[in-house]
Amino acid sequence: MLFTPSIRAYRTLRTTSPKLRLFLHCHLSIPHSDSSLETLICESLSSDPLKLEPIVSDRQLFLRALRSIRARPVIVVRFFRWAEAHPRFDRAGSAAAFVAVLEILATSGFVGPARSLVDRALSLGLHGVVDLLFERRGAVSEPALKLLLDLVLYVYGKNSMTRRSLSTFYKMVYNGVAPDVKYCNWFLRNLRDEGLSDMASAVYEAMVHHGIGPSIITYNTMLDLYCKEGELWRALDLLSEMQNNGVFPSSITYNVLINGLSKSGKLGIAEALIEEMSDRGLEVSAVTYNPIIYGCFSRGDFDKARGLVDEMLRRGVSLTLWTYNMCIYWLCKKGRVAEAMRWLSDMMKRDLMPDIVSYNSLIYGYCRVGNVEEALRLFNGLEFLRLEPNIVTFNTVMDGLCRVGDLEGARKLKDKMVWFGVQPDVKTYTTLVSGSSKAGDLETAKGFFDEMLGKGLKPDPIAYTALICGEMRIGMAHEAFRLREEMILMGLHPNLVTYNVLIDGLYKVGSLEKVYLLLQKMVKEGFVPDNVTYTCIIHAHSERGFLREAREVFNEMVSMGVFPSIVTYTVLIHAHARKGKIDGVLFYFSEMVEKGLVPNEITYNAVIYGLCRAEQITKAYELFTEMQEKGLSPNKYTYTFLIDANCNMGNWKEAIWMYAQMVDQGIEPDPCTQGILFKRLGEDCMIQAAQYLDEEVLGDSDCLPEDNLGSEDLIEIEQSSAS
Repeated sequence: MLFTPSIRAYRTLRTTSPKLRLFLHCHLSIPHSDSSLETLICESLSSDPLKLEPIVSDRQLFLRALRSIRARPVIVVRFFRWAEAHPRFDRAGSAAAFVAVLEILATSGFVGPARSLVDRALSLGLHGVVDLLFERRGAVSEPALKLLLDLVLYVYGKNSMTRRSLSTFYKMVYNGVAPDVKYCNWFLRNLRDEGLSDMASAVYEAMVHHGIGPSIITYNTMLDLYCKEGELWRALDLLSEMQNNGVFPSSITYNVLINGLSKSGKLGIAEALIEEMSDRGLEVSAVTYNPIIYGCFSRGDFDKARGLVDEMLRRGVSLTLWTYNMCIYWLCKKGRVAEAMRWLSDMMKRDLMPDIVSYNSLIYGYCRVGNVEEALRLFNGLEFLRLEPNIVTFNTVMDGLCRVGDLEGARKLKDKMVWFGVQPDVKTYTTLVSGSSKAGDLETAKGFFDEMLGKGLKPDPIAYTALICGEMRIGMAHEAFRLREEMILMGLHPNLVTYNVLIDGLYKVGSLEKVYLLLQKMVKEGFVPDNVTYTCIIHAHSERGFLREAREVFNEMVSMGVFPSIVTYTVLIHAHARKGKIDGVLFYFSEMVEKGLVPNEITYNAVIYGLCRAEQITKAYELFTEMQEKGLSPNKYTYTFLIDANCNMGNWKEAIWMYAQMVDQGIEPDPCTQGILFKRLGEDCMIQAAQYLDEEVLGDSDCLPEDNLGSEDLIEIEQSSAS
């Protein structure tokens, strides 16, 4: 039944504008009963929606209208969409309208539209719908209420609105509404990804306490969380708990655990889990093996890593691109580039195409061993392989060029990368600054540094430290400290390397008092001197011949629990050798070997130098042989020390023999070596002697030492030269 307008209202309609007359007519014509409202909405929504405008602007009337059509959920959705788009829609009270529609959809089983509407409400910031749903608890069925709250939890989880998810979860469980486990899993994953482990653990415990049975996804998520946090004991306890609760681990469960154990160095337990997987009939894949192989490479056990790869192949597990890239990278990092290239070939034989990561590793490997020419060949070949170099590629090649002192090539490469559309980053400029500084070209280093600032890039501590190192190298300590202050003003705190550079530089210019002041400041700022710090100080004392002071610093270093490095021992050995203190040389050499440190070429040279000075040439030859047996190649210094010792002892034939061996090994003797060999000759006949040696002696080196140049020949050369 329709309202009949009063006489006054009718007269008002006649005297107002057409639009207002239409509005008043519609408003005064709104029916009383729900059935009449239903009829009006159903008949007018498609044909004449203007009749429904008064309903939209009246909050209570709108809610009445929605309830009147609750038996027609499709009409409800259409009517609500039309109303929400209307300019007169009461947005201030729209949360209640959303809840009314949601109740109708949930009760009717329209889950999809309800989910979309929840998403719409929350995207509008209508988070009050959660509390409104609880307020309507008596008016709506429990299943419908649970469904809607689950949908809210789902939408919050899907959109990573973690705090809202937590709030809704706790409101639900404290009000006796148990969320569906699959929606709990959504925001558990979010908590894990955001590193909120304590909150995730609390949610898990609340789930168990309120009777929400964890699923395999719940357990896997929590296992992954515990492994990432390094709480392996909790992960292993949870593995037992899930099995006790009748949830059996999947391949994902084991892979998560193996990954966590491998990253924590528990490779033995990780390998045991592979066998357990196999016994349970679960699929063992490259995802299972890769973390353990990576762990073996990380600890330097390359043979074990290779053995695991072979085991994969025996089990019929296919190697992935990631497996190959990992092996290639670690081999290149170790300098075993030829072996890495064999892996690349094997990879292609198995129809796996190398990507830019593969080639970046190989380029890095060649640069690392100093073969920049081969690195450039690979780099230039990327175009033919249809692989685009990225910032890592360019920076790696640039670092290689800088290491061999090719600054011009590095500069051209920077221009080339811009042409490729790859913008130089902080790493690029830091490499150029560091390379220029090491080459002694401080002006170019400063130019690159200023260019970096001009492009709005913030220098990192490495760039500043490179400049500081350059300034200290030329004795400009005040400029180095100015850069340090500038670094601090830029919000970059000097690191231990920066302090070590400053300490080393100050020692070299003889500012010992400033060194100890800087050491105090360094310790005050929370830095603990490392073996580089101590070695710098030991080296400074050693260079001045202060062996007692050097030994005192060494003893302090050991007492502080700082483990001396090969460099530390080599510095001490060389210092004692220079002073002729052969007992000190042998003491420190023996001690470093006992501590498991492997001497390098420089260490052996220092010991051989000391032995030669002490005329213990037999022992020197023993070490000469030993270093070659250990795969170390003698260099020009090694040979020169032995030649000098033989000359001093009058062993001319042996000295010439060593000289010939040196040349046979492809080592070019320098004027120093020749000067030592001919030091008993007059200066004016050295050139003639060297020429004789090259043409007559080395031309028939196979006959040495029996048939060639002896002391009488040298005397003859000297006499003929004098005449």
